[in-house]
Amino acid sequence: MNQLTTIATGLRFPEGPVAMPDGSIILVEIAAGRITRILPDGGKQIVAEPGGGPNGLAIGPDGKLYCCNNGGFEYLDRNGLLIPHGQARDYSGGRIERIDLETGAIETLYKDGDFGCTLRGPNDIVFDAHGGFWFTDHGKTRQRERDVTGIFYAKADGSFLQEVVFPSENPNGIGLSPDGNTLYAAETYTCRLMAFRVTAPGKVDQTAGLGGAGIPLYRPAGYKFFDSLGVDSAGNICVATIGESGISVISPTGELVDFVATPDPFTTNICWGGPDLRTAYITLSGTGQLVSMDWPRPGLKLNH
Repeated sequence: MNQLTTIATGLRFPEGPVAMPDGSIILVEIAAGRITRILPDGGKQIVAEPGGGPNGLAIGPDGKLYCCNNGGFEYLDRNGLLIPHGQARDYSGGRIERIDLETGAIETLYKDGDFGCTLRGPNDIVFDAHGGFWFTDHGKTRQRERDVTGIFYAKADGSFLQEVVFPSENPNGIGLSPDGNTLYAAETYTCRLMAFRVTAPGKVDQTAGLGGAGIPLYRPAGYKFFDSLGVDSAGNICVATIGESGISVISPTGELVDFVATPDPFTTNICWGGPDLRTAYITLSGTGQLVSMDWPRPGLKLNH
């Protein structure tokens, strides 16, 4: 197992880490309905408390924080692990929120029904070089049914939202290739990494694959599920892998380059920070930890 440094503990299902210029990490605590800043010494500061289920985060072109809010989960506490377990009894609806980092003010940018779109459980987000953002809707699971969902594109000013890919099998992580010409999305329950050819801002080739826009790039064997992802500077797609516990590093041609093991079966997210982007920050959500490790390749510098 790789050498991990524990930065913070006692977090309530952390996800969505964003490395900030001052060395802090902003992340969500989904089960607590809050967004938290983790200082380099492990100290915690509350940034905002949007409630529901804050999930994926990204800094936008305006310097504000954009948050995918899934509306909330129920949880099981089993064998020392906190485990999401279906749609919350007080589910508050899927939405995209914009948060002022200085004041903590929360604005609902898009919600279910806007522009004729259905938002059930927005999950992960990535900005492109044009100032717009892609996000996945993972949907919600109930006792005997699961939402059929899609992948969306939106403008940061609240003026445009469109479901670009439908259906998608409960998409989770999302990212862009270094040149911005390929969109990647990880499906949780099928454990597939999908690739989409971007033809214009907010557009993909809808005829690329046998079943539509998506081309299956990689699917592992065994009992595991894909969560969020990050792209490194070499174009590898680093997918948090639940069950096997770690990060699957997949080349743009669909080959498994590496597997970085972690001790938490609910390893959910990765981002990179530090002056050379060689420090990987990983959320171990089941045990409520943020950890870091040296990474063999720099992460990809994000657009904002």
